[in-house]
Amino acid sequence: MPKYRFHKLAAIVVLVGFAAWMATGEFSSVGSAAADNEPKAGEVEQPKAVDAGNAKPSAAEQPKAALRTVAVITPPRRTYARAIRISGLTEADKRAVLATRVDGIIDKLPVKQGQHVKTGDLVLMLATEEKLSALSNAKQLVAQRQAELDAASRLAKTGNLPKLQLDNARSTLTLAQSMLEAMQAQLDRNEVRAPFDGVIDRVPVELGSSVMQGGEVATILSLDPVIARGEVSERDLGYLKIGDKANVRLVSGQNVEGTVRYISRDASSATRTFRVEIAIPNPEGTIPAGMTAEIALSAQPTDAVMLPRSVVTLGDKGDLGIRAVDKDDKVVFFPIDLVDDTPTGLVLGGIPADARIIVAGQELVKEGEVVEPVEADQATIQKLLGEATAGTQ
Repeated sequence: MPKYRFHKLAAIVVLVGFAAWMATGEFSSVGSAAADNEPKAGEVEQPKAVDAGNAKPSAAEQPKAALRTVAVITPPRRTYARAIRISGLTEADKRAVLATRVDGIIDKLPVKQGQHVKTGDLVLMLATEEKLSALSNAKQLVAQRQAELDAASRLAKTGNLPKLQLDNARSTLTLAQSMLEAMQAQLDRNEVRAPFDGVIDRVPVELGSSVMQGGEVATILSLDPVIARGEVSERDLGYLKIGDKANVRLVSGQNVEGTVRYISRDASSATRTFRVEIAIPNPEGTIPAGMTAEIALSAQPTDAVMLPRSVVTLGDKGDLGIRAVDKDDKVVFFPIDLVDDTPTGLVLGGIPADARIIVAGQELVKEGEVVEPVEADQATIQKLLGEATAGTQ
């Protein structure tokens, strides 16, 4: 029992001592740390360390932002013939709808559809029984009046005929000749002849049928040369002139060459485009009228570069162009002039000679931004051009 009381008393003493220590508010470990941080006699107090995780470095200590890397090239410049491509149709050089000048019954119809004719060939003749008889009478009358004039002339030379009667004989002959010419003209109106060399495209009448005056009897086309017609824009009009060469690709796959023979100076009010005609030699008549065609006009040559299609982008104002890097490594934008669109790339004009054109990363930068340009290797350039070629196949 005395031993138990001793332990109980010891526990009470420890509990009272711990309570007294807690009441002081000081802890030996913290106090030791504080004591360690206090400067000793003769020492200068050092500044306290700052938490590196929460402190912000000064402006001088901040790292510069990494520049975006772009691939650039300085393409070689060449002289390219400007190509203007438009859609169009073929049409006949001449087209005539033949009609009768008088009414009547078709007596002769020596042509048929698809037949080639020469200028002056008979296409159609109306029945002419009455007119032939009248023409024959007119010819006989002229012959009679001519004989009377000859006799009067002989008598007048011998002085046996007054001059007045000789003048009357001349007048009657002239009148008879006028009547003959009128009869011949009436007979000629019964005929329809080809006004030019061409091919008969349509014959809507039959032999023996009746036609009215002015009725259509045939359509004739002149297909040599055949004409490829298209419309060019206001922007392209200034690049063309009469005599320029043109390549025409027909919808059938046939490629032919022609020459610009006409450029309209009156724009269409609906489309603001100008009509252009290309004359294509067609001696065999193998190219028909009305066929769809793609016309490539070769205009005046210009200084340009060839680039892959992927380099073309939109500027801040929405216009098409390319992005390049200037001498200060800043991004600049150049609007482009499309000279030609070839299977191997775009031929572009309007680009300065010393421009370093961005071929990779141009969509990730903007005008005025400083970048780190790196010369594109040949493999990159060939890949870009290869993708441009594949995109056209």
